[in-house]
Amino acid sequence: MQFLEKLKPLGLLALRMALAATFIYNGYPKLAEPARWLKAFPNMGFPSYFAYISGILDVFGGALLGLGLFTRGAALLLAIEMGLVVGRTKLPTVGIYGFAQYEFQLVLCAAAFALMTTGAGMISLDAFTFESRRKSPKKSRSKD
Repeated sequence: MQFLEKLKPLGLLALRMALAATFIYNGYPKLAEPARWLKAFPNMGFPSYFAYISGILDVFGGALLGLGLFTRGAALLLAIEMGLVVGRTKLPTVGIYGFAQYEFQLVLCAAAFALMTTGAGMISLDAFTFESRRKSPKKSRSKD
């Protein structure tokens, strides 16, 4: 199973790309058609201006995930957003047993959480910018 370890960067890239496409696809209408969403968000229990916040977070957070730039921060914000969606809109209306009503948001939350904890991987801008500065600690030389 050692060969699977070599595929980890490719797996993280696939996860990032899938999440990026999903978040951008779901966030773009909130920015393109704000009037519709400004009316819908109060019905979901959020202030209407959250439509802008959600749209910006989805589109730009998704883009950051796709690039692999500031991945942990973007994934944290997206996981919190999806957790709020599940906790404030889905679970109170359908209950815990109505899993089919919130499974999509739950999977997005878990995937964003996974990226937050693991990072973007070696095939990312994070790896070229931030991770390259983190070298393994140098061995201290003992004085004899």
